[in-house]
Amino acid sequence: MRRLYWLFVFCAVTVVFNACYNNSVRKIPVISFFKTPEKTAFHISPNGQYISYLKLYQNKLNIFVQNIVDGKESRITSFADYPVKDYFWSLNNELVFNKDLTDLNQYQLFALNMQDMKPKKLLSLSKVRLRLLSRNQADKDWINIVMNKRDSATFDVYNLNVQTGELKLYIKNPGNITEWYPASEGTIRLAKASDGVNETILFRQDDAHPFKPIISNNFRNSVTPVAFTQAGGNHFYALSNLNRDKMALVEIDAVTGKEVKMILDQKTADIGEVNYSRSKHRLDMVGWEEAKPKHVFLNKEMMGIYDDLSQLLPDQEIKIIDRDTSENKLLISTYTDRSPGSVYLYAADSKKLTKLTDFNTDIKPEEMCAMKPISYKARDGLLINGYLTLPQTPYQNDLPVVVMPHGGPWSRNSWGYNAEVQFLANRGYAVFQMNYRGSTGYGKAFKSAGFKEVGGKMQQDITDGVKWLIANNIANPKKIAIYGNGFGGFSALYGISFNPGLYQCAVVQYGLINFFTYIKDVPPFLKPYLSMTYEMVGNPEKDADMLRAISPVFHTDKIKAPLLIFQGAKDPRANISELNQFVRDLRSRDVSVKYVLKENERYFFKNENNRLEMYGEIENFLESNLKNKK
Repeated sequence: MRRLYWLFVFCAVTVVFNACYNNSVRKIPVISFFKTPEKTAFHISPNGQYISYLKLYQNKLNIFVQNIVDGKESRITSFADYPVKDYFWSLNNELVFNKDLTDLNQYQLFALNMQDMKPKKLLSLSKVRLRLLSRNQADKDWINIVMNKRDSATFDVYNLNVQTGELKLYIKNPGNITEWYPASEGTIRLAKASDGVNETILFRQDDAHPFKPIISNNFRNSVTPVAFTQAGGNHFYALSNLNRDKMALVEIDAVTGKEVKMILDQKTADIGEVNYSRSKHRLDMVGWEEAKPKHVFLNKEMMGIYDDLSQLLPDQEIKIIDRDTSENKLLISTYTDRSPGSVYLYAADSKKLTKLTDFNTDIKPEEMCAMKPISYKARDGLLINGYLTLPQTPYQNDLPVVVMPHGGPWSRNSWGYNAEVQFLANRGYAVFQMNYRGSTGYGKAFKSAGFKEVGGKMQQDITDGVKWLIANNIANPKKIAIYGNGFGGFSALYGISFNPGLYQCAVVQYGLINFFTYIKDVPPFLKPYLSMTYEMVGNPEKDADMLRAISPVFHTDKIKAPLLIFQGAKDPRANISELNQFVRDLRSRDVSVKYVLKENERYFFKNENNRLEMYGEIENFLESNLKNKK
């Protein structure tokens, strides 16, 4: 009896202690995690006189500019109907920006000079995609853009005069070019062609010469040009995994297509980032991702800048996000796993660092949770890496867990601040992210291991990770949810369909439910990649049985767990009528489904009210179906 008495006292004290501890963790409002940043998309003008950024005006993102000399802020655009989607500076120091008129499926392109500050409409295009390719050093009024104006399936290169709006076809795409690579002076001398399975790098000496193939390889290998080693030269830097497993930084002779020098490689990861100075024609920094970001500097000047910044900004990940033409004024961004970070202006000559803004002043690092790198073995012995974020609770065992497989699937999770992860951890959930086979950054053998395994070993890797959490007493086996978007949404649906009892509920954002329609309805400009998709995912004709076996739309009878689904009606990859029928089928089988369809959203919910509503729904859904379950 005495032992039972003290056991009862111990349990009572533990309950009280946990209650007090949980009350000490502030429940941070949803809006603090997911509100539109006060300022975002920072750039610096080529002449170094202005800092520009997007900022809310009448609840829409507009361009603002700050004078570096006096610090005065000016609002450059005043759109109240649709926000500025993105923008850049031309070399003549004009702002060029576009609006996405979602309701009309139309893009508008404008230019504005800093003298009269009057927007000039350059282009107004329906159902056309465009992006900046390069700026012309010889004639700074001209830029090069790529768009599928002539043919929705192919992207041609156009010259656009930002003063007059004159548009000229520069290079007509023969139909198989998937990428164009400009030289530092702005001309296009390298391109990549694809037949869907094989890729070819093409080179031309100048505008007067035709493109000629110099490197051909299967899509499992990759050569991605970075920059020419010098103006007018014939050697270029590239990221390549030809004749090696991991992506390396190399130098290639454009005339022969031969690799002449291996500059840097890593045995553990792909080289993924190259910081190159186009005005000084030099390599500055190379980066890659292991458990956390790594980098190395390739000249003393840049090493000195980063050494100085590391002393001024200790324990921060530091990135140069933009620089003026003289490369004296640099825009710097920082972050950690517990902080979305800040933006600074750094003057290299004076070593002066000026803070411009915090990305989110509501987020206090001490209230956030550490993202810890982890690894485990899949059932076939393959090592899988990932991240585990534990909530601030006194006991780190037997926790409710949200499993978050990444989208893509040919992408990866990375170490750093993630608003969704921190939101869930703040609500008391452990968050588990894994880089299943097929994820990028680990070499081509690891990526290739995911081919034709989207509904096989990729999903087994996720399941094996969940079982690892249970075996290590991290997860409460009766309180596990799975949550993803895009391909991650498919993984969530697959998980509750084919692993009954493993997950108590699932959250799906913009999820893939049918591989047949996903492949059949591919937008015209992605059709060059169809053959590659057949090799990596599956061929709707040859692999029909496999695709049917894994597509959730054909297995509504297997889904029993509660579902929360979000979808934008303007998502170009979504088949809304099919998704509506999928939801009806589930409800006819008495499956609990909350379905939120937003008419004026595309892939992600950009409207702040829609976004806040979504995460509020997620919080309530998980609270009801996970945390409060006995």
